[in-house]
Amino acid sequence: MRGRAWVARLGVLVVHNDPVVEAELWDMAPPGVTVHAARFESPTSTGAEYTSESWERVVNAPDVRRGLVQLGQLDVSAICLCFGSASFFGGLGFDDGFAAAAVGLTGGTPVYTAGQAIRAALTEVGVRRPMVLAPPWFTEPTFAATGSYLTAAGFEPAALVPFRLGAHWDGVERHRLFDRGGRWDVDPDEVRRQVVAAFPAHADGVLLPGSGFRSWEAVDALERELGVPVVTSNQACLWRLLDLTDLDATVPGAGGLLAARR
Repeated sequence: MRGRAWVARLGVLVVHNDPVVEAELWDMAPPGVTVHAARFESPTSTGAEYTSESWERVVNAPDVRRGLVQLGQLDVSAICLCFGSASFFGGLGFDDGFAAAAVGLTGGTPVYTAGQAIRAALTEVGVRRPMVLAPPWFTEPTFAATGSYLTAAGFEPAALVPFRLGAHWDGVERHRLFDRGGRWDVDPDEVRRQVVAAFPAHADGVLLPGSGFRSWEAVDALERELGVPVVTSNQACLWRLLDLTDLDATVPGAGGLLAARR
C-alpha cells in the first residue's frame, strides 16, 4: 500500500533552464502529491527568437522523447508539458497532437499541455474575458499567438499586457530576458501591482501565463483585491492533476481554483 507521500505523482517536462516550475509546484503541492521533472533543451538556447512550433517537432525532439519514456517508467500519475508558448504558437491542434502522440511514449500515462490546463482552469472558474499579464520575455509574435490561441478556444482577452522588469533590464532584447536571468528577477508583489494598475473594468478574471513566470504567490492577494478569479500556468497544471486523479485536496494561498476542491 502506498504511503501518504505517494497519493499522486505529477511528472513535468520543463525547459532546461527553468527553475520556477518545480519551485512553485512543490510550494503548492498538497500532502501526498510529489513532483518529478524531466528537462529538454529550450528552443531559445541558441539566442534565436521563438516564433513558431508544431507538435511533431516537439514530440520528436530526443530529450522530450526520453523524458516522456522515463516519466512513464517512473509510474507518475500524469505528465504536463510545462511550456505554454508551444501551445500558443502551435494552436489548439498542438495540444491534441502532442498529447495523443506522447501517450504512445509513456506507456499509457496521461499527458496534457500547459495550454490545455489553462483552458480547462479558466472554464472551471467561469472566466471568459481574462486580462492577461504576460511574462517580460514574451515578444510581439508571442503576444499575437497568445491572443489567437485564447480566441480560438472561445475566450475574449480583455487586455494583453507585458510585465515590466526593472530599468536595469532595458538594454536586453526582450526574447533574451529569460535566458539572461530575468526569470530570477520577477517579484510576485510587483506582479500584483502591475495587474491591479492595468486591470480593465470589463475583464472577469486574470490569466498569468508562462511556466517560468513566478506568479502564483500573487494569486490570493489579487483575488481579494479585484474580486475575480486568477489563473496561472503552474497552478492550472497542478489543478489538472488533481482533477485527473480525482484527488480531494485544497491548496491554501493558491486561489479559488485550488481552494474549491473538496
